[in-house]
Amino acid sequence: MGSWLGTVRGVLPRRVTIGVTGLARSGKTALLTSIAANLLAAGAGLPTLPALTVRLGGRPLGVRLAAAGAEGMPRFPAEDTLAALVRDPPAWPERTRNVSLLALDLTIGTPAPLPDRRVRVEFLDYPGEWLLDLPLLGQSFAGWSAQVLRRLEKLPQAHDFLGFVAALPAGAGRDEALARAGHRLYAALLVALRAEGRALLQPGRFLLAPEGAVPPWMEFFPFPGSGPLAGLLRQRFAAYCAAVRKDLRDPAFGRVDAVAVLADLLGALHRGEAAFADAAAALGEAGRAVRGRGPGGMPAWLAGLFGLGLRRVAFVATKADHVAARQRGNLAALAGSLAVERGAPAAAHRASFAVAAVRCTEDVVWTLEGHPVSAVRGRRRGDDRPGRSWPGEVPARTPGAEFWAHPFLDLPDFEPLRPPLGGRGGVPHVALDALLAFLLEDVL
Repeated sequence: MGSWLGTVRGVLPRRVTIGVTGLARSGKTALLTSIAANLLAAGAGLPTLPALTVRLGGRPLGVRLAAAGAEGMPRFPAEDTLAALVRDPPAWPERTRNVSLLALDLTIGTPAPLPDRRVRVEFLDYPGEWLLDLPLLGQSFAGWSAQVLRRLEKLPQAHDFLGFVAALPAGAGRDEALARAGHRLYAALLVALRAEGRALLQPGRFLLAPEGAVPPWMEFFPFPGSGPLAGLLRQRFAAYCAAVRKDLRDPAFGRVDAVAVLADLLGALHRGEAAFADAAAALGEAGRAVRGRGPGGMPAWLAGLFGLGLRRVAFVATKADHVAARQRGNLAALAGSLAVERGAPAAAHRASFAVAAVRCTEDVVWTLEGHPVSAVRGRRRGDDRPGRSWPGEVPARTPGAEFWAHPFLDLPDFEPLRPPLGGRGGVPHVALDALLAFLLEDVL
């Protein structure tokens, strides 16, 4: 009976949803664009995803974009983002700002006389800012305020906002104008910090303001007081958390089977010790958030009891082609070690990867100060010819003081490689196939 049921289950249509999110500027849009282009090309018989081909073991694969039908969620604009890559010169696609869905229908061949297996694979694109809101659900307003203000004390950019907070008496009255002024100062600070590459920015929706008038419950800021103003801000913080919980009850979020969390760790290393510590802390928050996820906010233990919730979690260090191949193992190990150090789910179905979803360099050997080094070569945006780059050695775990004594070198703004056949031949990448083979293991 069990064998018969397994066979039937194997040929029935299935739906698998994979959440794709990431820290600031991690390349989420590029990843989804590459996934769409390379899966479609693989379905046309092109060798764009070798690891998937091996996993299929000779079984044919068909892929097509799923029809949108009457669904309410916006579709990821795969054709528009791919069009940016095939321009002359090629350009990076514009980042998406809101939740969207990339849906593909896969047909996987099976031995006769069984019918081919049909699976709908959905990649749920949602902002990393939303992911970093999840830890707020387990905090009080006072605890969150103390944590944020403590972190801001180390940042000179926060001088004006911290001065505003310090000037308010602890028992300040319930004043709408003060709440609005503090919110605007704090939101502007978050925007400025994001522009500098900071990642641990909460609340995340302050960086994705809705169109039109801002709801009053969004106008709050971290404040250590205990009077009527603090009470107003506490009420608004609670309303904000209620809105986050409402989003989690959306059916799209409740059925997520796997998650890929993206982070630009090379950029964080390049920006220095403080920026790296911020990115590491944000990745830790993301890890703890996905560890506790069940459908619709269901407790993790209950989700596990019924076999629901997240089955696979991938921590992905992006832009891996900015370092040579021999450094990419360290980069993947760094992503994995940061996640483990800071509370990511400790399970067999967690893995780390170093990926370049849209390749922009090739590996070369470069003689530097008389010694050969593994480097990369690509065309910097605006340059007429390719140039070489050697950023330095990538640590496999959180670097110590000796690493920061020698700054991580240049990370050029490379132009993406143009996809072959106008995009119909897939998109050049590094290790995207390994990531997909892991995320789609239950399907393949």
